[in-house]
Amino acid sequence: MKSIEYFLNGNSCSESIILGSIDDGICDKSLLAVASPFSGGIGSGCLCGAVSGSLMVIGYLYGKNNSFGNPPIARELAKEFMNRFKESHGATCCRVLSRGFEFGSPERKQHCTNFVEFCYNTLNNILRDVVKND
Repeated sequence: MKSIEYFLNGNSCSESIILGSIDDGICDKSLLAVASPFSGGIGSGCLCGAVSGSLMVIGYLYGKNNSFGNPPIARELAKEFMNRFKESHGATCCRVLSRGFEFGSPERKQHCTNFVEFCYNTLNNILRDVVKND
């Protein structure tokens, strides 16, 4: 999976979701710069960067006045995404999800790989469901 490769090769969690989505033709490369400050829980340990990156893609495709003529259903899709993530992991806060791991450590990087993988797969499943129902 490309997003995990990007993550393990030095990109942040939020950037890795965007890079995987760019590779899949889901979003434009200009979205990558937007993702940069969202890693590490937006630099403060708050919202998981992989979650943030996934929500950026949803907004890009289904936000108000999107460039694709898609219905503006980003909030509904974001709610579905967040519910799935919380159901699986119990929280969306980076600080909570990575408790016990030192920032920048190989162990934390490996631990967070699970979130990148889950977010990438969940994002793609939700987007697939939207297209299937159109």
